Amino acid sequence: MQVIDNKALLLNVRNPGRITTVIPKSKDLGNGKVLVNWSLEEAQVLKNLKIKNVPSPIIGKYNWPGRYAPFEHQKNTASFLTLHKRAFCLNEQGTGKTGSAIWAADYLMNIGKIKRALIICPLSIMDAAWRSDLFKFAMHRTVDIAHSSGVRAKEKRQQIINSDAEFVIINYDGVDIVKDDIKKAGFDLIIVDEANAYKNSQTTRWKTLNSILTPDTWLWMMTGTPAAQSPLDAYGLAKLVNPKNVPQFFTTFKDMVMYKVTTFKWVTRQNAEKIVFQALQPAIRYTKEECLDLPEITYTTRHVELTPQQKKYYDLLRKKLVVQTAGEQVTAVNAAVGMNKLLQISCGAVYSDSGETLEFDIKNRYKVLTEVIEESNHKILIFVPFKHTIDLLHQKLTEDKHTCEIIRGSVSAGARADIFKRFQSQPDPRILLIQPQAAAHGVTLTEADTIVWWGPTSSLDIYAQANARAHRAGLRHPVTVVNLQGSNAEKHIYSMLNNRINENGKLVELYKNLLD
Repeated sequence: MQVIDNKALLLNVRNPGRITTVIPKSKDLGNGKVLVNWSLEEAQVLKNLKIKNVPSPIIGKYNWPGRYAPFEHQKNTASFLTLHKRAFCLNEQGTGKTGSAIWAADYLMNIGKIKRALIICPLSIMDAAWRSDLFKFAMHRTVDIAHSSGVRAKEKRQQIINSDAEFVIINYDGVDIVKDDIKKAGFDLIIVDEANAYKNSQTTRWKTLNSILTPDTWLWMMTGTPAAQSPLDAYGLAKLVNPKNVPQFFTTFKDMVMYKVTTFKWVTRQNAEKIVFQALQPAIRYTKEECLDLPEITYTTRHVELTPQQKKYYDLLRKKLVVQTAGEQVTAVNAAVGMNKLLQISCGAVYSDSGETLEFDIKNRYKVLTEVIEESNHKILIFVPFKHTIDLLHQKLTEDKHTCEIIRGSVSAGARADIFKRFQSQPDPRILLIQPQAAAHGVTLTEADTIVWWGPTSSLDIYAQANARAHRAGLRHPVTVVNLQGSNAEKHIYSMLNNRINENGKLVELYKNLLD
């Protein structure tokens, strides 16, 4: 297949008539050659005729706006999405799925196929990922976030849904609050990020999304880990994108992919993977290894709401520090102590002057952590700056059936060596909970492709060296670093780290800014 002058496709086929009879803007040139006008409609018809490798005109007729040029796999993903009204994007975490979807949506808006897009995603990435990427890749479009809290929360969401914003971003559970407004608001494209949230067709969340879809709605569902926990997870996703790919009833699908051993135990059938693959079509998937043009390491931020308890004590401590420093000279020492206390509250456990540990509710941060874990296909390093928080996380992760080990100063050299060896050579443990100072230098952990910072370290050297545990010689996969950020103190520290500013000369200034 050739593209001629960016206007037509030249095909070699056995039966030209099956093309010329259904595509008016086509011509039989003889000898099995057919010339077809290259527009989205013709490309979609050729795709429906099962002709392979049909390119979307986005490839040749779109200027790919934004700060960055697209990678080849992003162009191919955007091309695929524009050719499929309903489809899955199963590209791995860290491959730039959001950029691909934004460019595809922008192209469809340019040619008048859609007018508005609704993006449904986790709360933690509404601003940090989606709004940020929309500004990077489609800054000419209008964007708003339909999220609010307080007594007028619903009303504020309704105002945004009913505005003229071309892209509206909303969290999963926000959809049900304003579902009637969404139905009337003219969204002709819905993009669902981390789509595993819709794997269960019996939930209110699933039923709400299904109720706002019409036969004319474009729907792209994105996840890097489809049916990772169980083949049954494919059912709810397939019922939304392509219901014909699965039986009408869940129990029938369950019998297809599982068999009953005892009253309480079901086991996956040998052919389940093939059935799941067929159910989750049409789909495109790129792994990090296949994206040869990807940078070896990328950084992303997930916003985490502090719990009401955390907010209360964070504000109390900040006011106390303001009083303590009033009229006094702020030194690097007391700035470091005050900053550390604010970071401890943000992470979930603060140490009192008497040495006692006060624990805080960390459910919001833990929820975001589990989102990252579920989207990861390989092993994970979680750097946790404070000792007691490591114990809290180990207990929660173990209860949730994740295999994890702890690396910190109190773990002997021999035990550490054994843990590192098993991490690199065996399926378990999948997760390492690490105190940054205990594994920031010299250790190779290249089986991991995801690094999560539960909270920031204030040392640029430790941050860089810790991230280098997975990003080093022998790199198995491109690495994604995820910074969890909930408070202003964390925001400022991460900003310094990502701008490669060492804290020594900036700590006092930063501390004063936080107290103002």
